[in-house]
Amino acid sequence: MQGEDDSGDARPQRRIRSFVLRQGRITDAQQRAFGEHWPRFGLDFSGAPRDLTQVFGNAAPVSLEIGFGNGEQLVWGAQHEPGRNFIGIEVHRPGVGRVLNALAAADADNVRVYHHDAVEVLQQEIAPGALDQVRIYFPDPWHKKKHNKRRLVQAPLLQLLASRVRPGGSLHMATDWADYAEQMLAVADADTSWRNSAGSGHYTERPGWRTQTHFEQRGLRLGHGVWDLLYERV
Repeated sequence: MQGEDDSGDARPQRRIRSFVLRQGRITDAQQRAFGEHWPRFGLDFSGAPRDLTQVFGNAAPVSLEIGFGNGEQLVWGAQHEPGRNFIGIEVHRPGVGRVLNALAAADADNVRVYHHDAVEVLQQEIAPGALDQVRIYFPDPWHKKKHNKRRLVQAPLLQLLASRVRPGGSLHMATDWADYAEQMLAVADADTSWRNSAGSGHYTERPGWRTQTHFEQRGLRLGHGVWDLLYERV
C-alpha cells in the first residue's frame, strides 16, 4: 500500500501515492451504503483545508486512521472512545461501503471517512497540527524485496505526519511482517520529530485502544507475530 518512486529522467515526475489501487467486488449492500450513508459519514475531497471542529461539531481530539480496510478497528474505536473523533481514509471501495453500513448501525456520529488517497488528504485537507493521533494498522507489506519501495511507511510520510500532528500527539503503527516492523522502527527512530515511547530500538505492547481484529486473531493462532510501535510528536 505505497506509491511508486519518481522516474529519475527528463519525463514529468509521477507523484508518490499512498496506495496501489486493487479494487475487489463490491456487494449490492456496500454500493447502496454510498447513497444512503455517505451524506452523513463521508467527506468529499475538495483540496482545501478543513475546520475539523466544524466537521464534527465539537473540539474533541481527532485520530486519523490510514487504510482502515474493512473498518473493524475504526468502528470499534468509535464505540469505545466516545470522547474522541475519528477520520478514516481508505481507497478500497468495498471496505468503505462496509464501514458506512457499520457506522450507521452503530449510530457513530464521531466518525467521518474519505474514499481517497491519504497523502493528498493530508497535504491538502488536514491543517498543520490539527490531529491528535495517526494510526496505521497492518499496511500492505509488499513482502517481495523488489516491491519494498512501495511500502507506505517511509521517511517522507513520517515527515508529513509530523507536520499534521500536534506536539504531544502520537503515531501508532502495527504490522504482522517482521521485516516491515524493522523498517518502521528504523525510519521512525531516525526522525527527530518523533520520540519512541518504548525507547529507541524497542517495540511497545499493544495499547488498549487497538482491538485485535478477526484477521489478526487468526494470524496469532497460526503463530504469526505482531509488532506495535508508538511514537510521541516532539
